[in-house]
Amino acid sequence: MVALGNIAVETIHAWEPPPGSVVTWAPSPASLAKVRAAPISAVPPSYMQAQHLRGFKKHAAHGLHMSRLCIAAWDIPGRCDVRAMSYIVTAHLRRHDTYHSWFECGDLDDDGGAEITRHTVNRPADITLVPTKHGEMSPQQWREFLLSTPSPLQWDCFRFAIIQYADHFTFCVSVDHLHVDAMFMGSIFAEVHMMYEALAKGAAPVALPDAGSYAAFCVRQQIYTSSLTAESPPVRAWLDFASVNQGTMPSFPLPTGDLKPGCAGALMTVPLLDEQQMNRFEDACVSAGARFSGGVFACAALTHYELTGEDTYYAITPHDTRTGPAEYMTTGWFTGMIPITVPVSPAYFGATARAAQVSFDSGAELALVPFDTVLRLAPDELGLHRPNIGFPMLSFLDAGLPPLSAMIDSALLGLNAKVYGDGDYPAQVCMWVNRMKTETSVTIFYPDNPVAHESVTEYVSVLKSVYARAAAGSALGSVA
Repeated sequence: MVALGNIAVETIHAWEPPPGSVVTWAPSPASLAKVRAAPISAVPPSYMQAQHLRGFKKHAAHGLHMSRLCIAAWDIPGRCDVRAMSYIVTAHLRRHDTYHSWFECGDLDDDGGAEITRHTVNRPADITLVPTKHGEMSPQQWREFLLSTPSPLQWDCFRFAIIQYADHFTFCVSVDHLHVDAMFMGSIFAEVHMMYEALAKGAAPVALPDAGSYAAFCVRQQIYTSSLTAESPPVRAWLDFASVNQGTMPSFPLPTGDLKPGCAGALMTVPLLDEQQMNRFEDACVSAGARFSGGVFACAALTHYELTGEDTYYAITPHDTRTGPAEYMTTGWFTGMIPITVPVSPAYFGATARAAQVSFDSGAELALVPFDTVLRLAPDELGLHRPNIGFPMLSFLDAGLPPLSAMIDSALLGLNAKVYGDGDYPAQVCMWVNRMKTETSVTIFYPDNPVAHESVTEYVSVLKSVYARAAAGSALGSVA
């Protein structure tokens, strides 16, 4: 187990819960029947959902288990009021319209495409979760229960459960990535915990702010991307980026070994900055005309330079495309991707940070343009193509901001909040730099083989050194 600030982050295979009585929630038979009979909807899947469904089918065709589950857990004092929790988890599914749909995904063609059809239930009130008491489960049985969360090709690709102990219980939720992104971890904590606290005390249900519509986002995304051409400025920017990366996405700078079928994923978290270093690092960013985020990409660029000697750094970073207060209260997969290009000034952190900030800020519009759309519009002579095994990603997460800050604060209150990865096949080497209240760390998900482990260990060692020098304002960390 590793620590993400004050929240534990680990793969599900490391979770060894003590013995306790387990209660799980699943759709009632009537709910399953009504949702399975849901009519076809004209609302398209989002491009992220479509890519996820096709990726799942591609992995399954090769006998691979794709990493797909988002799992969060925390402790709640006392004995669980099962009736109240049944109301809460049912209300969560009814509240967010992403859960009201399921998808048919046809056979993959030679280009990895497939026809996808959405079915949507007309009455969210038809969705009801009912509890089942299981008694004690062994740690292995508990992990198997979570890992058996149905696939994205099934409607009920979510799990809710508790483990009851003498003086508290652990609440756990597992949802396929089809319906959630990173914002989910904070929003579901706020919804479930606040509502349960109220109901357990005999108070009325908490009046939550209105949630937006993920279906509306899907329609808006399709209308926007349908208006694009190869000459549209954001498409041109993507084409230029892919063209200098061998017609596709950038790759990790060090070897990742044999990604044989069945290769599992490993997780590593390493602290980069303590609280004092964090403050000095932010001061260096601001003095250079950048923000903390620009400093994060600058450190990655300088690390890449130290490892390869290449004076231009290319990366992909996720970006939340939610707009307006309602969508920030909406569960769904809103995340797009921004291409980052950073010219490296090897001796100067400040110059590199400024360039990184400009690239990140100017690329925000590109998050609205899926790479599949770019491939569809790209002239044949450019030879653009999808990456063979996915692509590395660098994400910056400021967990001190809401709604994720609610879950972070839970750890400070002794609620033992955890985030888990399912430990299945990783697409490539993915990194999350997490800024907490008292620490900045990096979490890396990578193929679990000796070559990748050695490469990631070397990469993190250099990255940590770059951060330390940037915070200290020494050598490579000079501000200019």
